[in-house]
Amino acid sequence: MVKHAQLGFEGSFIFYLVLVLSFLVISTRCQDAEVMGILKIMINAPISFQWTNPDVCKWRHVTCDSSKRVTAIQIGSQNLQGSLPKELVKLTSLERFECQFNSLTGPFPYLSKSLQKLVIHDNKFSFIPNDFFKGMSHLQEVRIDDNPFSQWHIHDTLRDCVALHTFSAQSVGLVGTIPNFFGKDGPFPGLVLLALSDNFLEGALPTSLSDSSIENLLVNGQNSLSKLNGTLVVLQNMKSLRQIWANGNSFTGPIPDLSHHDQLSDVNLRDNQLTGVVPPSLISLPSLKFVNLTNNFLQGSSPIFKYGVGVDNSMDKGKNQYCTDVPGQPCSPLVNSLLSIVEPMGYPLKFAQNWQGDDPCANKWTGIICSGGNISVINFQNMGLSGTICPCFAKFTSVTKLLLANNGFIGTIPNELTSLPLLQELDVSNNHLYGKVPLFRKDVVLKLAGNPDIGKDKPTSSSFIDNGSNHNTAIIIGIVVVAVIILISGVLILVKFKRKWEHERKTQNPPVIMVPSRRYGDGTTSALLSPMGSVYQVEDHNMLISVQVLRNVTNNFSEKNILGKGGFGTVYKGELHDGTKIAVKRMQSAGLVDEKGLSEFTAEIAVLTKVRHINLVSLLGFCLDGSERLLVYEHMPQGALSKHLINWKSEGLKPLEWKTRLGIALDVARGVEYLHGLAQQIFIHRDLKPSNILLGDDMRAKVSDFGLVRLAPEGKTSFQTKLAGTFGYMAPEYAATGRLTTKVDVYSFGVILMEMITGRKALDDNQPEENVHLVTWFRKMLLNKNSFQTTIDPTIEVDAETLVNINIVAELAGHCCAREPYQRPDMSHVVNVLSPLVEVWKPSETNVDDIYGIDYDMTLPEALQRWKDFEGSSTTLELTSPSSSVLLNGNNTKSST
Repeated sequence: MVKHAQLGFEGSFIFYLVLVLSFLVISTRCQDAEVMGILKIMINAPISFQWTNPDVCKWRHVTCDSSKRVTAIQIGSQNLQGSLPKELVKLTSLERFECQFNSLTGPFPYLSKSLQKLVIHDNKFSFIPNDFFKGMSHLQEVRIDDNPFSQWHIHDTLRDCVALHTFSAQSVGLVGTIPNFFGKDGPFPGLVLLALSDNFLEGALPTSLSDSSIENLLVNGQNSLSKLNGTLVVLQNMKSLRQIWANGNSFTGPIPDLSHHDQLSDVNLRDNQLTGVVPPSLISLPSLKFVNLTNNFLQGSSPIFKYGVGVDNSMDKGKNQYCTDVPGQPCSPLVNSLLSIVEPMGYPLKFAQNWQGDDPCANKWTGIICSGGNISVINFQNMGLSGTICPCFAKFTSVTKLLLANNGFIGTIPNELTSLPLLQELDVSNNHLYGKVPLFRKDVVLKLAGNPDIGKDKPTSSSFIDNGSNHNTAIIIGIVVVAVIILISGVLILVKFKRKWEHERKTQNPPVIMVPSRRYGDGTTSALLSPMGSVYQVEDHNMLISVQVLRNVTNNFSEKNILGKGGFGTVYKGELHDGTKIAVKRMQSAGLVDEKGLSEFTAEIAVLTKVRHINLVSLLGFCLDGSERLLVYEHMPQGALSKHLINWKSEGLKPLEWKTRLGIALDVARGVEYLHGLAQQIFIHRDLKPSNILLGDDMRAKVSDFGLVRLAPEGKTSFQTKLAGTFGYMAPEYAATGRLTTKVDVYSFGVILMEMITGRKALDDNQPEENVHLVTWFRKMLLNKNSFQTTIDPTIEVDAETLVNINIVAELAGHCCAREPYQRPDMSHVVNVLSPLVEVWKPSETNVDDIYGIDYDMTLPEALQRWKDFEGSSTTLELTSPSSSVLLNGNNTKSST
């Protein structure tokens, strides 16, 4: 009886539940019908719409789902008048709303959060709510152009539209600046069209647009007083661009290098204030179809574009200052030389407006004084110029006076100026110059006053004071006194709380913080940093390098000095004054508050200042200056392993021999083994892959890119963290759960071994579907001994001994990529397997240990004493050799092999 009663109760409950759900469904259907009825009245729907059937799902231009809910309203181009009802927001299943090319008026109402497509352009709507886009995570396409909205800003709630690929808001009353969330690191990874033309926007193009996925960027014709301004340098890194319309604004400076823009076909830059020569990279764009440069202040030779390109490059009605009217005709050598000296200054507008024609002497160019047809005086005083002094001034051998006083020049005085045979006077007073003054002839009058850092190796903060004005000595003294008082107060506070900070640092994992910055004598500003989740401290001020030094040695981060680009930023080559070749990694993120970028920057410094090994790339220094974040490494001349292993054909290189591959594999294994085996600490790289393995001239390998390295919490070998790394190299348990152990690096290393054996990428879309993932395919081939030899890279010369070695490495790779972490070996085992396969070697270059005179045949106490002789009384010693890693700390020793 009880059982039957229970069944009866359950049956009744289900019946009532179905009844309630049915009521709700019917209710929402009725609600949709009610809203559509209101819409019909307010837009005075014409008879052609046939909106008479009681079932709104049968109305023309209306679409419903299987539950009879309205999902689309498409009433565009119907000559409609009237307004839209606020009740439209009740259509909670609405995904598509289109009413373009009508004459609808009034405010535009809120719509459902389920909306995917909004097309309302060419109407007469008067207002759109600032927070209209809040919560619209499904919205993909927005076209709201040509509506007389009252002035409004692009609201921060647009960030919620994470699926957005099209945002077109032209001539809609937008004011303010373009938000910085449209870029690569913003919420719209798939954004391809951004159209903001004919509004009232002002300010610069945000640097966040760098490396974005945007293909069509339309920002032309702003109507604000100052319009969009600044330079177009951000376009240089927008490599997905197909179309750029920036015409009708106030952009200045040169057209940036566009050599990596293979898809760019439509360029409209007319009606701005652009200066400098038209870059060859624009002229030679492979997909270029239209280009418009009219009404700027462009200089140099008038460009010739390839046949078939539509060109508007007017000189008669425009302001372009080409040296001749004949396209392609080169300028005189004198004109080219003068343009070269203003290039490091950013091609100032004041020169471009006046420098006309092909004869500077005949046309009396600003700042140029001639005698007998030759330039005798270059007078650029009091012109508000900035940038560096170009060594190419030395080309003007007839110059007697070079006057550059009272500007904002930075850098050093070029040695080349000493070669000017007729020079009588050099006036560089009241700038921001530093460094040793070159040795001029005794009869040359040098005016250097107002450059506080002349004679010093690095600039100080004082060099950024405006030396062109008359400063009150008392004010300067007062500033110094205040600075001293603040410094003393800071020292007292630090002393007072030092013990407390030390205790907290050992017991807590602080979030990303930025404590007050410190200004040093070389002009750099540094800070103490700690990234989230790991106790990383960056306090080694001896490694701080001035940003100006790095600008000088990289030729102001010239495109010609680029070694490579990655997710972190761009790497430039450089050479210090002592001949040391360096690689400078310049972070692309603009702002020290960017959590991800700050964490990676700090982690890189923290790891590389704590560890030192012959198979880990060496950090030589770093720079924190305003928004600039730069890391300085030893230069690895042969570049990344990926270049030699996967891309060797396109790079014009020879394929790697098997013995070379083995040596590289062992080097990498030793570097990772060292990270995993530090005394008291375990570091996990998380992003091992061929592009993060660098090679020297002797093809010895070093692991690089430590921005994603995690320090395992004390006493833990397994912990959870946010996912980071590269698909194809990512261990399955880490990709699925975020659970992190050293075996994650072992898996990545196994994938690299497979790549070395096969010459294939970890993920290769050119392969059949079942073979795209290298690990899956390799495991399958490894089981079939008869066909395994067909997996070997055909560029490897395989003899009997090589085949044996390959089989050993293949089996090791299979174990490293085992599905379960506990089935994978430790890196120490990997080293033990690979070591016998590689011939004993000695480094071809003197390494850091040789500098200290350490011999590997010494006893450890002897080595320690030798180290102390060079380093003072340090209690911590790290010794590394090709086959072992030893860390001594007091009486504790630990070997990682």
